Amino acid sequence: MTPASPAVDAVALDAALIQRVTLPERHPLRRGALLAAAVGALAVLALAVLGEPRRMLAAYLTAYVYWLTIALGGLFFVLVMFATRAGWSVTVRRLAEHVAGTLVLFAALFLPLALGADTLFGWWHGADAAADPVLHGKAGYLDPEFFFLRATAYLLAWSLLAFWFRSRSLAQDSSGDPATTRRLQALSAPALIVFGISLTFASFDWIMSLDPHWYSTIFGVYVFSGAVVAILAVLTLGCIALGAGRDPRGERPGPLAGVVTTEHLHDVAKLLFAFVVFWAYIGFSQFMLIWYGNLPEETIWYAHRLEHGWRGVTIALAVGHFVLPFFFLLPRAVKRTRSTLVAASVWLLAMHYLDLYWLVMPAVERHGFHPHLADLVAWLGVGGLFLGTLGLLTARQPLVPVGDPRLAESMAFENT
Repeated sequence: MTPASPAVDAVALDAALIQRVTLPERHPLRRGALLAAAVGALAVLALAVLGEPRRMLAAYLTAYVYWLTIALGGLFFVLVMFATRAGWSVTVRRLAEHVAGTLVLFAALFLPLALGADTLFGWWHGADAAADPVLHGKAGYLDPEFFFLRATAYLLAWSLLAFWFRSRSLAQDSSGDPATTRRLQALSAPALIVFGISLTFASFDWIMSLDPHWYSTIFGVYVFSGAVVAILAVLTLGCIALGAGRDPRGERPGPLAGVVTTEHLHDVAKLLFAFVVFWAYIGFSQFMLIWYGNLPEETIWYAHRLEHGWRGVTIALAVGHFVLPFFFLLPRAVKRTRSTLVAASVWLLAMHYLDLYWLVMPAVERHGFHPHLADLVAWLGVGGLFLGTLGLLTARQPLVPVGDPRLAESMAFENT
């Protein structure tokens, strides 16, 4: 008799486990996915009649980048966990794969930005390039055709990477083939290079070029750090909502009870704390170097965010995105308690939106901080479509990679 494969004998392929970590037919996530998508579609359509076109497009851009960075954060989490061969994160990784799987949606949602680019970006027509030496020097890069070519490359690369890693992981659920894990580990390092370069230049194109005279070489890293904070907060909320940290023998434990434990939540929270600090470090480094250099073409970007009502937003961002969560997440007990993790995650997701709003809106609202109904409608519109897509991706697949040979190791994980 041929000996059974280790993968077949592993807990990863246990039929009872597969059934337990798959959402039941009447789970609210299944029922709510189509409703969220419908609300999102209606909100996006309503956005077109809510006000002045450039202000509306700025609101849409802010919402688009907010939800996009969450999806990109999911892709980064998947890639870096394969690259580092992290066994502890296997039970958490599938939710990140589903979040990354929504990236194909953002290729479609880029259409309003493509149609309104000539209104949103002041450099689009190049009329000032001849008289402005800064714009003249950037004319080769700030070119509409080249802009669309780059955007296509970013969106295609992200969608293909997310599709490949998610589809291979899902196929492993049935095959249990350890070679799949080895192949994904080998591909993760070059994929991270593609991810880093594309996210950096997309940040330059879609946010930094709103003020084409200003530039920062670490701007892409700043946006990346916020994206990682956002995905770690989403993973925390998603896992807790699905039963992470609960007793699997308790009342209505949830599909992830006993699979994603307090130990996993603790490690995700430690990463969340680390990237809160990293975000602050990159933000302060950017500000300090520009303040020290004191060059008018560089300081003007911060001047717009320190006058006409934006100073309070800047201070609120520094305190809310760093000071408060730093001290709140510092104790070990906070990182191991479901209620405090929910509070911290919701707060940081709100701060992530404020951060992106602070990056985008002063380029449009130069004369003050004026929130608009379009901001909320755009957030609901893109968010509803994102959540609807995520719900559909999640509904019919196991919530953990049940074919991964390291699943047993992950389920037994304990912090030391």
